Amino acid sequence: MRIVPAAISLLKIKLLMEKYAILAALGDDIKDLVRLVNLAYRGGAAAGWTSEERYLDGSRTDDESIAALISQSGAVMLKCVDGSGALVGCVHLEKEERDLHLGTFAISPEIQAQGLGRFLLERADEYAREHGCDRIVITVVSVRTELIAWYERRGYVRTGNRIPFPAKWGKPKFEVDFVEMEKLVVTE
Repeated sequence: MRIVPAAISLLKIKLLMEKYAILAALGDDIKDLVRLVNLAYRGGAAAGWTSEERYLDGSRTDDESIAALISQSGAVMLKCVDGSGALVGCVHLEKEERDLHLGTFAISPEIQAQGLGRFLLERADEYAREHGCDRIVITVVSVRTELIAWYERRGYVRTGNRIPFPAKWGKPKFEVDFVEMEKLVVTE
């Protein structure tokens, strides 16, 4: 029997579903979420390929910012936990009219490149369909060409919009901004 690449992806997602659970984050998760996001984005030697340390100084988030995301009306912070209950990933999803804004997307550097990011994006796609969204919108730091390419391989395209970098997310080492990207939601 020959397995085609699409079947491999579905098999991998099925295996990830057996290994990890995706749940709504709660107030008790704030400290773990702050630690995960800062490790993924600014983790020094422990950071994975998503680290922004070459471009930005300072923390990526703090307790107050994560608490605001968790309690935000019309939004959800999803957490991904392994079988032991350890936090290994997260993503914030905010519905605004017919758009779903995706942000604060982080995977533990220890397990990056194992399909968990794609798994969380699949859940975001499901969430968008469940909530009647037409597209998913993200912003990526403009100098993160490898990350932009990763999103492009997952169906996102650049909109042409550029957004100033907010000071609350760190101090740029040189001028950076955000590239806006979108993905149309496919209804099944």
